[in-house]
Amino acid sequence: MGDSLFNCCYVPAHPPGEGDPPRSRRADIMASQPANISNNKRFLIFFDFDETIVDETSDDIVVQVAPGQHLPAWLKDTYQPGRYNEYMQRVLAYLAEQGVTESDIRGVMEKLPATPGMPTLLQYLRTRSQQDFEVVLLSDANTFFIDSWLRRNGARQLFHRVFSNPATFNKDGRLVLRPFHSHECQRCPANMCKQVVVRDYVARRMQERGRPYQRVFYVGDGANDFCPALSLGPRDVAFPRRDFPMHRLITETHEAMPGEFKAVTVPWASAEEVVGRLRKLVVE
Repeated sequence: MGDSLFNCCYVPAHPPGEGDPPRSRRADIMASQPANISNNKRFLIFFDFDETIVDETSDDIVVQVAPGQHLPAWLKDTYQPGRYNEYMQRVLAYLAEQGVTESDIRGVMEKLPATPGMPTLLQYLRTRSQQDFEVVLLSDANTFFIDSWLRRNGARQLFHRVFSNPATFNKDGRLVLRPFHSHECQRCPANMCKQVVVRDYVARRMQERGRPYQRVFYVGDGANDFCPALSLGPRDVAFPRRDFPMHRLITETHEAMPGEFKAVTVPWASAEEVVGRLRKLVVE
């Protein structure tokens, strides 16, 4: 795996030249691929980050470093549905204006609690055979928040790829957030459709491998995790966090449009339940 998460955090929704926004040098760097991913992995597993790996929403937690641990009403009032990434750009700019530093933000991200059972699941994946799991993180948070937590918790090397909104500090010490890509999905926020990422990644890896994975797994919680899970096939498994939006949307889809959602569905309250199912599947 490459030495930095930031090597792998940009995947265009369509081939260059077909409507892509201008890409900065930073985006070109992020498009580069980490080396040495084995093509022998049997399974591919995707993870969301907020409220899936960690038990909070990192965008909400960063407010703890704001003056008085809250944002002014005028700033909160700028939020527009489907434009959350743009809102967070303004939040991060405000924090910088208030003197919040890189160390301040990293410190609060490092303290995010893991979801119940998640350390057990991550340790299980670490200790499996080298031929078992290719592990990918796919999040609408941002690369700095994720990298801070993964490094602090010794989990960075587990993930072969991390796809998230790029975020880097500029020379003035402000954390500058950018949208991940553009897309045409009406279901997802303007800056990221996770299904586009999943489809592109699986297609690219299948071409590189010369064969499909035995199964694809998706572990998530939110409404934006439902969209990528729709691309899973009948041998694949969706692991929605129980009673969270992803789980509710899957349940509603099964009731309203039987057969539309094809993957096996295994809800979880503790990630140890995910471990239990994976233990059975790897021996089939």
